[in-house]
Amino acid sequence: MATQDGSEEVIMETEVKSKEAEPLGEDAEKGDTETTSHTDAENATTQDSSISNGDDADDDDKREMVDLKIIWNKNKYDLKIPVDNTGAKLKESIHSLTGLPPAMQKVMYKGLLPEDKTLREIKITNGAKIMVVGSTINDVLAVNTPKEVIQQEVKAEENKKEPLCRQKQHRKVLDKGKPDDIMTAVKGTKERLPTVPLSGMFNKSGGKVRLTFKLEQDQLWIGTKERTEKVPMGSIKNVVSEPIEGHEDYHMMAFQLGPTEASQYWVYWVPAQFVDAIKDTVLGKWQYF
Repeated sequence: MATQDGSEEVIMETEVKSKEAEPLGEDAEKGDTETTSHTDAENATTQDSSISNGDDADDDDKREMVDLKIIWNKNKYDLKIPVDNTGAKLKESIHSLTGLPPAMQKVMYKGLLPEDKTLREIKITNGAKIMVVGSTINDVLAVNTPKEVIQQEVKAEENKKEPLCRQKQHRKVLDKGKPDDIMTAVKGTKERLPTVPLSGMFNKSGGKVRLTFKLEQDQLWIGTKERTEKVPMGSIKNVVSEPIEGHEDYHMMAFQLGPTEASQYWVYWVPAQFVDAIKDTVLGKWQYF
């Protein structure tokens, strides 16, 4: 019995040990899984760390900025720009703000701002006031509009009003009729000024008047029976004309001798073929106001 009992005990112990050994395999698998998880986590951490380092590098690349006050044409603009930008880059930024082309800008900061130096080199600091001088292309075109273009605009405006020859102040002269000794007129043609004075015309008082163009002296001589007035052509502000109704081969014409229309000197029965030549000679075809 003892031997048998002992054998049974040995068998039972062996079985128990075998059963107890089984969980060790599961624990080992769990251990492997945990090890793999830890490894993946470490790899993820490494990747996250790498991405973070990239962001830090971007932060390092951020440029130092400076806030400026741009003053142009009585207007003020706020501008934020990298301090290491050059004067040329600043002009491009001003162009974006104002529409003023860089080539037409004069940028002033303690003198004329150099285009090839950076704002840091020029020692521009936050809040600095930058003065800009210059005109846009539209402003330049408006200033440099030829007189002949303005003449056309004036004429178009005048056409909207009552014709000059119907106005009372002019009718009293025109109703006297065409002067007997007036020069021959040709409608629809353009001729150069004659070498002799234009004569036989009337002035506003109904008296005879002649026009002499002294080109070598740049003067227009307005002669009447009483006297001759020598007028510098550069002082004549404007010249207007209009065909006379019923006699379109002749014009009535006014020379503006002063700043307002009240200073206009009127001449009636000017031959139509000389009208354009008179305007070009007096005003200068390419002169400006």
